Amino acid sequence: MATLRSFLFSNAFKTSNWSYLVCRGFRNRCFVITSIPSASGKSFSPIPESILKSKNFSTSSSLLSDEVEKAKGAKQAAEPTIFSKIVDKSIPADIIYEDEQCLAFRDVSPQAPVHFLVIPKSPIPGLSDAQEFSKQLLGHLLLTAKRVAEKEDLSNGYRLVINNGPDGAQSVYHLHIHVLGGRQMSWPPG
Repeated sequence: MATLRSFLFSNAFKTSNWSYLVCRGFRNRCFVITSIPSASGKSFSPIPESILKSKNFSTSSSLLSDEVEKAKGAKQAAEPTIFSKIVDKSIPADIIYEDEQCLAFRDVSPQAPVHFLVIPKSPIPGLSDAQEFSKQLLGHLLLTAKRVAEKEDLSNGYRLVINNGPDGAQSVYHLHIHVLGGRQMSWPPG
């Protein structure tokens, strides 16, 4: 992050095009939201490749394609998912809420300053697999998302996302609600 910050400050006044660069940093990452148009009208990134390839820097389009690629390769399987392992505490997570039906934990690859997941303890592979008898649990997940968002001080608003199936970019087949906040969301979302 220091390398990127020093590059931005040392090069910020070398071209007027820098005013078009929007960089939002959080949790030791920097996300370029807007590309800079060149004189030819094509967009380019004035940031050196060495910085672009660092682990603390990514662009929203590369994050999207990585997640989409993971989702294309993901399959519903009989073995426990990574989320099942978080529920049974066999792998660590930054758990910020837990009750008898669900838990919430911070996303390991946050897409917003505040990004956490709410998951049911009893696994449902995806929203399309939910049954009529699941409606009380589904309501509980939404209310839990609301309560944890309040606890996380997202009073200006937040976005809930449920990815379902390959076209919905679902990469883990254990129903989960993404809660994203702490910045202005854009529209359309995907």
